[in-house]
Amino acid sequence: MISTSGRTVLLNPGPVNVSPRVAQALLRGDLCHREGEFSQLQARIRELLCRAFTPTAEYTAVLLTGSGTAALEAAVASSLSPGRKMLVLNNGVYGARMAQMAAIHGFDCVELTFPWTMPPDGRLLDRTLREDPAIEVVCLVHHETTTGLLNPVEAVGEVVRQHGRVLVLDSISGLGGEAIDVAGIGAGLCVGTANKCIQGLPGVSFILVKTSEMERMQTIPPRTLYLHLPMLFMHQERRSTPFTPAVQVMYAFDEALQELLEEGVSQRVLRYQMAAHLLRRGFQQLGLKCLLPIDLQSNTITSLELPAGFGYEKLHDVLKARGYVIYAGQGDLASQVFRVANMGHLRRTHFQGFLAALAEVLGKASA
Repeated sequence: MISTSGRTVLLNPGPVNVSPRVAQALLRGDLCHREGEFSQLQARIRELLCRAFTPTAEYTAVLLTGSGTAALEAAVASSLSPGRKMLVLNNGVYGARMAQMAAIHGFDCVELTFPWTMPPDGRLLDRTLREDPAIEVVCLVHHETTTGLLNPVEAVGEVVRQHGRVLVLDSISGLGGEAIDVAGIGAGLCVGTANKCIQGLPGVSFILVKTSEMERMQTIPPRTLYLHLPMLFMHQERRSTPFTPAVQVMYAFDEALQELLEEGVSQRVLRYQMAAHLLRRGFQQLGLKCLLPIDLQSNTITSLELPAGFGYEKLHDVLKARGYVIYAGQGDLASQVFRVANMGHLRRTHFQGFLAALAEVLGKASA
């Protein structure tokens, strides 16, 4: 069964399918980033981000031309005071990536590692923070896309707050797809990107920063030029930019944020949740087994054991030929699972078409 949408349906966790409106925004025209029109665009995007995710005066948004990983490294590199330690909660590839960033920057890093199919142990975190007052920053992935596991950000945030430490949250694939109160959990820094649940295009990312944390970070000597958050913030507050940004991608990001607010963040989350339920019912009917129990699964990614008779490449290729792109497992799971994301400008008919194509493929395999 070929996709009826006339385009490839991206069931990978970013980049995602975007709306015609967002794609059309790329054609607004050429613009010099030193002109007032760009200053207005940048200021509007920052305001829309805060309106969507931190609708209080205690947060600011900092934009960065680069992938979500660039924004994440900016948060890691800029947040730790000299002589202090960083603690990373690692239960997947992206937690490990934060620990790698800390190591590259020469930080004294404490790493609490857990199985990829389990959330972090809050009691171990509490004990570690109690026993080591040198730890200043705690890093956590909100939605660990390695498996589709949703980490307990509220519980971790409460422990971090009780000990007076700083929470750096990687919500690159969480914001817009999961219900989260960034201020309520006490995140000092929360990292996001345009091209996942916000449904923009790759190339622009951002950090939501608590005002008090920005003031603290301004006292920390810079460790990087391009990724130094206080420097980026200072320029953006002056309605300027230190480097050449991806102007046309910013146009698309602006449009995607307006779409998000028109739909409503809570309604976007609900739409993704309903899509995940539809897919998971279909997977169950096809006899496919989820990697995670339902209580740990996110709204936007499902990891499934590969069906008998299929390696990932074979399954990927036969589905791509029908217009649907799935995603491989990572690390030790690469030979065991495949992943299906339901982010992006997709509707019920897209997911029903995918399930029909998957059923056809599996039916041919069993014939």
